[in-house]
Amino acid sequence: MNPTLKASLWKQFGASIDMLENAIKQCPDELWNTPSLFWYFSYHTLFWLDHYLTPDSSTFTPPAPFTLSEFESATMPERVYTKEELLTYLDYSRTKCHTLIAGLTDETANSIWKNEYRSFTIFELLLYNMRHVQHHAAQLNLLLRQGINDAPRWVSQTKKTLGS
Repeated sequence: MNPTLKASLWKQFGASIDMLENAIKQCPDELWNTPSLFWYFSYHTLFWLDHYLTPDSSTFTPPAPFTLSEFESATMPERVYTKEELLTYLDYSRTKCHTLIAGLTDETANSIWKNEYRSFTIFELLLYNMRHVQHHAAQLNLLLRQGINDAPRWVSQTKKTLGS
């Protein structure tokens, strides 16, 4: 796969993950577990980020302490996850994303990923996943603006290069 295309994809996907991280880090304790569900939308975003980075969706299992609760409609996790737990999950998923993009070939980029609801090429799934992360990073920024009248700044590109 074209190295410039892979590097650009990583810079933008990484920026979306950075924006999610910045929102989670900026959330004060008093806003974490409120009816706005800041913690839950953070978790939801990370769960699906991880799931969509698994080339064979049937093999997906989130790392401990997380469960498959997101697959059960209208079921919240059994407990509120801490900011530290979610930031660890974010680092795990960022590494998984970096590794997947760095290893893309034309063959893997064009291979099909599917679950019971979607069928995409891996390349299209990466774009879909990036849009999902950015959507929820913006949602979390809105919650921060509403809750503390402040939100992290825009990230135009991730600072971590694809080769590092």
